[in-house]
Amino acid sequence: MRVFTHVLAIAAAAFVLFVTLAPASAEDLGNDLVVPLPLTDSVSVKREEFVSSTQPQLTSALLAAYVERKQELATFNGFDVPAPQAELTEAVLLGYIAKQQNQALDAIESVDLTDKPALTADVLTGYAEKQFVPTFKRVKLADSERLCLAQAIYHEARGESQEGQLAVANVIINRAMSKKYPTTICGVVFQNADKGHNKCQFTFACDGRSDMGTERTAWNRSLKLADLAFHEFQQGDRPGVIPNSALFYHTTSVAPSWSNTFKRVASIGSHIFYAAR
Repeated sequence: MRVFTHVLAIAAAAFVLFVTLAPASAEDLGNDLVVPLPLTDSVSVKREEFVSSTQPQLTSALLAAYVERKQELATFNGFDVPAPQAELTEAVLLGYIAKQQNQALDAIESVDLTDKPALTADVLTGYAEKQFVPTFKRVKLADSERLCLAQAIYHEARGESQEGQLAVANVIINRAMSKKYPTTICGVVFQNADKGHNKCQFTFACDGRSDMGTERTAWNRSLKLADLAFHEFQQGDRPGVIPNSALFYHTTSVAPSWSNTFKRVASIGSHIFYAAR
């Protein structure tokens, strides 16, 4: 048994030595140079056909076309193409009119052209040259008019009811629509304000203090009421709280001498309103 064990041990050692000293296989040889097979004629032809079909040859014609295309892109002005000009007719003009007062048409219609249509080329040209105002300027003017009206409502009647505040706005609009006062809201509110203290029509306009409201709730309310009243003014109308003839008012706490020369037409809250006799 012992002899058999020794024989197995010697056999195992001989096997390990044989494996170690055996030459490496072809898979373990990494230094051999591998050269691919040359392309066949048919494969070469197919390859040339593919390249020529996907990448055209650079020719003089192709280069000229490329340069011409780049020049066209550099000078492209397709977004600045002017729209076709339509003839200005009465039908076209009326198509732009909103359901609001249109001062352009008012000015045109006010022209006395006996036995002739009001909308003529000469009338339109005259309006465009003398009275036309760009839209952005009209919007800016409207915003300033609303602000002047809100300032007057705030300083003259912020403690009054809505009816009382609109009555003050009504007086200002009545004046603007009267031939005796400036034709704009701001013109009425700040009339004579440049002449010094106590020379203006409304005390707040020339007292030397800011005309903007400081009480947020009252100021916001004045802005909303001014917007409503000014919308009426734009329509050629008035708030209608007091008669259209009312051009003056004072508080019940005073009795100015001029009140005896005018006709009393309304009394709302702490204000009494008058019209010229």
